[in-house]
Amino acid sequence: MDMPIWIWFVFIGIIVSAIMSIWTARQERLIDDAWIEKEGQKYIERMEEERERRKKDINQGA
Repeated sequence: MDMPIWIWFVFIGIIVSAIMSIWTARQERLIDDAWIEKEGQKYIERMEEERERRKKDINQGA
């Protein structure tokens, strides 16, 4: 196995690049999941506030 050293560097670079790509994709997915969870919680809170407001309106009108 008498290969030039630059071939080894290219091979190592490809492997490092693949590992970093996988790691970055995982980090982005975690950030996206956290953002989605936060936005979903805001939506639920707005729905509950609207439900309470409607209950008050119905009780005041009756």
